[in-house]
Amino acid sequence: MSLRPFTHYLQQFDPRIEVPDNTIFGGIGQRLAPHIYSEEEIIDLLAAARCLGSPGGLRGPTYETLFGLIASTGIRVSEAVHLLNSDVDLKQGMLTIRQTKFAKSRYVPLHSSTTEALRQYQSFRNPQIEVTDETPFFVGTRGQRLGQQLSLRQVRRVFSSLRDQLGWINRGAHDAPRIHDLRHTFVVKRVMLWHVQGVDVDQQMLALSTYLGHAMVTNTYWYLTGVPQLMAVAAEKFETLSQAAEVRHV
Repeated sequence: MSLRPFTHYLQQFDPRIEVPDNTIFGGIGQRLAPHIYSEEEIIDLLAAARCLGSPGGLRGPTYETLFGLIASTGIRVSEAVHLLNSDVDLKQGMLTIRQTKFAKSRYVPLHSSTTEALRQYQSFRNPQIEVTDETPFFVGTRGQRLGQQLSLRQVRRVFSSLRDQLGWINRGAHDAPRIHDLRHTFVVKRVMLWHVQGVDVDQQMLALSTYLGHAMVTNTYWYLTGVPQLMAVAAEKFETLSQAAEVRHV
């Protein structure tokens, strides 16, 4: 990727220099635009999940809380599914994410509203299953799966069913909105909030990268998507800086 532009530069001084074909080092990774969820879509998703299963059953609260946790923290769906009871510290408002992608473990602080939602789910869940430190936090709710770890396949199947039920218009380049797009949405909304608050985004990106469990901060920038709301905030900030620069030069 770096060699071809350099050989293009050298070629203007020596036409004999060969520029490597752009496929010589294999395909170039391409980022498909994710579906960035609106607040209304997330609210509708949680409301639909709440209605799953029988009234008073565990299935609805499990999926409502699971999808709500992913939306509010940006953790990976696999990380949420693999949480154990001992990984969720509701006194400190902290998750422990253990040895996931990139073989990294990390702590994930929670907003007080997220902590309260997890507490309510735990209070509803505990009387219905046998609980130890090794019990999965989010549990299966049917037959032999009661109290056992959710499978990623089942979670994705439930999400797909809810997505079809809600009839979202896909704004991404994938076949349909995905659970993983909640993680993309978290990053975009966090950066939007920082812009509104006047926070130095570049200074905060490293902290966000650590929070998300990325090996490199460039992986976090990969998650940014130029949705109209974010571009509008960035344009307004740029206009303010430009006007300030003009005043200084008058």
